[in-house]
Amino acid sequence: MVSDVPWPHDSEALSGHEPLRRVCVSYLLREHDGVVQVLLGRKKRGLGEGRFVGLGGKLEPGETGPQAAVREIAEEAGVSVAETALEHRGDLCYLFPDRPSWSQRSTVFVVTGWSGEPSPSDELDPVWFDLDAVPYGEMWDDARRWLPGVLIGGHVSREFTFADDLATVKQELAL
Repeated sequence: MVSDVPWPHDSEALSGHEPLRRVCVSYLLREHDGVVQVLLGRKKRGLGEGRFVGLGGKLEPGETGPQAAVREIAEEAGVSVAETALEHRGDLCYLFPDRPSWSQRSTVFVVTGWSGEPSPSDELDPVWFDLDAVPYGEMWDDARRWLPGVLIGGHVSREFTFADDLATVKQELAL
């Protein structure tokens, strides 16, 4: 069960800006020909355009992390997931001091059960990758620091501060 207790940043403004927006990200895992694979999507538009990302996005008002994850997976990849199929694997905080509107806190899920076949959407093109071939060089800079462990069963609780290039992690803290 995912807790919706506030994070330290929720009640405070970041450098005079609004509290951090809440988002979720999910990674679908399957076994294919004896090899574990993860579903990533190449972003077609918006934040992260051109990069490979997990499935996810902003929480709607009144929505919990699991509810948002189920909705986002359906919207972005066309598959149905039950909330009970979501495994909470961690929480991330992303700070962009040079672009505060990008700052966010993210709940991370792994999913191993769903119905339907992933298909492209207006948001992203889904692609399966063997775990040893995840294209970390084409993802956000933080992913290589925590995603490998999450994909093999670990948990993460980290805060990443991005540099003024809006792409490079300049600081990482354990939460």
